Amino acid sequence: MTAPKTAMVLAAGLGTRMRPLTNDRPKALVEVGGRALIDHVLDRLAEAGVEKAVVNVHWFADRLENHLAARARPAVVISDERAELLETGGGLKKARPLLGDDPVFVANIDSVWIDRGDALADLIRLWDPERMDAALLLARREGSIGFEGDGDFFLADDGRLTFRGEAADAPYAYMGVHITRPGYADHGPDGPFSLSPLWRQSAAEGRLFGCVLDGDWMHVGDPQAQDEAEARLKAEG
Repeated sequence: MTAPKTAMVLAAGLGTRMRPLTNDRPKALVEVGGRALIDHVLDRLAEAGVEKAVVNVHWFADRLENHLAARARPAVVISDERAELLETGGGLKKARPLLGDDPVFVANIDSVWIDRGDALADLIRLWDPERMDAALLLARREGSIGFEGDGDFFLADDGRLTFRGEAADAPYAYMGVHITRPGYADHGPDGPFSLSPLWRQSAAEGRLFGCVLDGDWMHVGDPQAQDEAEARLKAEG
């Protein structure tokens, strides 16, 4: 499978849980280990072969655009959501004309991870557009920083995902990066909507797959998680 050359980076959120750190900046520019969150993600994508990243902006959009203008790799294209925050599905749908026709990475900006394997390469190897609507990168709940939920998914031996549903808990959480078709959200409603209902439909049809990170995942969603992630990165070396 050819590695996606384009990514959609979801950076438009308000970062409400990250306040007061987001009182004067977008969440994407909160730093962990001396680097902005969005640079952690863009660096990973560049290493995985991504040449173009479409980044949506809303909160402190000018400041984020100025920061991104200094990057050389990947090339950054802005999807402007200043007028209306569109959530994950709406953001992907709006950015569709910028993404081309080949499969894309879609990435959140609040995931930092220590990789003991090569997580994005594993995801690329897993992706099969004939059998899948989306291939998600997962983390084990145990040992993850900043994730306090009951888990999102069960993972079958063949990589198929099912949602936790009525179960008390599930072993895996979505860790903020997946591969999909650029037009996956095209038939969603106008305005803001989440990708989650689309994933549920795909899972019901046996077309949602995943693989598990070999490493440590840090979901940097609030100041406490930022502190814990800093400590984990420092301990790692």
